[in-house]
Amino acid sequence: MAGMKPSDERNFYAGDLYGELSLSEMEQPQGHEPRSPRRFLPGLVLVAVTSLAAAWLSDHYGMPMILMGLLLGLALSFAAGEEVTHPGLDIVAREGLRIGIVLLGFQITFGQIAAVGLGAFGLLLAIMAATFAAGLAGARMWGQSRYAGILAGGATAICGASASLALYAVIGRERLDQAQFAMNLVAVALASAFAMAVYPVIAAQVGLDDRAAGFLIGASIHDVAQAIGGGYSFSDSAGREATIVKLARVTLLAPAVLLVSLWIGRAGEGGARATPLRRLALPWFIVGFLALVALNSAVAFPADFAPGALSVSKGLLLLAVTATALRSRTDLMRTLGWRAFMPVACATLASFSLSIAFAMLLVGDSS
Repeated sequence: MAGMKPSDERNFYAGDLYGELSLSEMEQPQGHEPRSPRRFLPGLVLVAVTSLAAAWLSDHYGMPMILMGLLLGLALSFAAGEEVTHPGLDIVAREGLRIGIVLLGFQITFGQIAAVGLGAFGLLLAIMAATFAAGLAGARMWGQSRYAGILAGGATAICGASASLALYAVIGRERLDQAQFAMNLVAVALASAFAMAVYPVIAAQVGLDDRAAGFLIGASIHDVAQAIGGGYSFSDSAGREATIVKLARVTLLAPAVLLVSLWIGRAGEGGARATPLRRLALPWFIVGFLALVALNSAVAFPADFAPGALSVSKGLLLLAVTATALRSRTDLMRTLGWRAFMPVACATLASFSLSIAFAMLLVGDSS
């Protein structure tokens, strides 16, 4: 960039986890062979150890794994002050995210989406649209940028952390700094953990049956694992319903990313000034996700294949979230204050309010 010293330019791009220009490419002199892959090792070791610790704590204390990865990554972010860790952390945050999202396609078939039913799917679309709008309204109301509102509304409406990561790939660091992105991830993870514990209890208290409770939980809890866990904590039947409804929301990740890209333009492509054709182009990992949904719908894989693919996907997303947290500037996060949480809070409230209202309509229909 004009007027920047080489060291400043390197620092500017060091935190851009999702841009096309990587730090390693910038530092590589022309006419030289690429440096040894060993340069990734320090960062890979750091994120692997932190993620394993997060997984252990999640398994032993019942906390959501993504939340533990976020919190541990933020607590240990001082370790990423060493530049030697940056290449490894950046490649995990970027490629781990993308491959993890692609593998989510093995969890969904078009038949599962059809099983939701046309009426329930219409209600689901209404909930998601209102949730997205509430995220934007909350951002405006509490003095946050519209990009923070897009991230909060999209993550809450679709599938939590993975939607946050996918949407941030479109928004880009130049429009929403990484500290705000990390705050969004923390807020979404906390809201999802709270919802998993509380929503099944509320569903029981208001007298929802299994189908309605499954719809409420699947339509309103952000992260996939928490939505499924919350459904099965109510009943097995509610768990199956919650799983189908939640996976239907996940399928809408690709259309949501496309719509956001059409609205604001993709990062690095001129924003809203980009040509319509360029703005129509989906990121490759969203195309891959859709391709695997189609493949999973057409091919009967062994029964243990989908759980295995889910485990790999969750592991990669954990690594990506942990690496993002490790590379976050906690000093900048502290300056954002409580207002940075409000777009997610507004979107969460809208999602729950509409979901429980529509769930009670389902009870009325079944009676």
